This record gives sequence, C-alpha cells and structure tokens, in this order.
Amino acid sequence: MRAARPDMAQVIVGDGPSRRSLEKALPRAHFTGFIPPDALARHYASADLFLFPSLSETWGNVVPEAMASGLAVVAFRHAAAAELIESGVGGVTLPIDDAEGFRDTAVALCQLPARYAQMGRAARLRVQACGWPAVADTFLSTLDQAREMPHASARAYGV
Repeated sequence: MRAARPDMAQVIVGDGPSRRSLEKALPRAHFTGFIPPDALARHYASADLFLFPSLSETWGNVVPEAMASGLAVVAFRHAAAAELIESGVGGVTLPIDDAEGFRDTAVALCQLPARYAQMGRAARLRVQACGWPAVADTFLSTLDQAREMPHASARAYGV
C-alpha cells in the first residue's frame, strides 16, 4: 500500500500477541497500543480505510464501529464481516484463506479514494439498521413467529 500511496500513514490501533512481529514487518507504521474508548472514535474519524485481517475475533465490534464511522472495510468473510459487509458495497470481504487477495484488494482500494468513500457511505447506512431499535424489532418479530408456530404445527398434525 505504501508503494502505491507514499503519502499514506499506516496506523495500527490496539495491542496483541502479534504486535512485535508487526512492528518489525512494518517499521514505518505507527502503533498506538491500547487506547481508551473515547480516543478510539478519533482514530476512526481520521481514517480513510479500515483493514481487518483478524480471524480470531468471534464478532469483532471494531467492524461495525468502523462501518458506523463511514469507513470501507476490507476483511475476511468471517464473523461480523461476513454478516455485515456486502462485498463490493460497504467494503470487501475475501475468503479466509486468501491472504494474497486481501493484500491486493487493500492496495487496489487505497488508490481509489472516490470508491472507498462511496463504500464508506454504504457501510454507514448498513450498520444504522443494526441499532437497538432494529435489534428489538427483530427480536419481537421472532417471538411473534415462535408464538404462531405451535398453532401451525398443531394444525399440520390434526391436533
């Protein structure tokens, strides 16, 4: 990405077991280490793209947070990314065994600011539908369906 966009700043937010090896592999990247939640919003707001190569996150709140911040997300088709990102619309998802495709996608997308801005707007719209009112409505609808199902089952069996 740096070869394609020399003006790009790489910021790695957070901490984890791979930090030391990443610092060696990416000597010009800025590593923030752990940051408090109130500072996290400033990092999202100052970013252009969000790359999320993790396969260890079970849900990964950072994916919907990045999307809510209007960022296009490049991620593997796994967990939250698989559920939330329509590939090519609000970001790009790749098969979990395609590290080369992940890299190539990030390099290509970082060169298309109008495209990643458009994806970021779509990402924001997508996660707006995931707010608590929508979650509650889905839950209530599921309860209504469950309440109706026993009656349908009983009729199906002549009870």
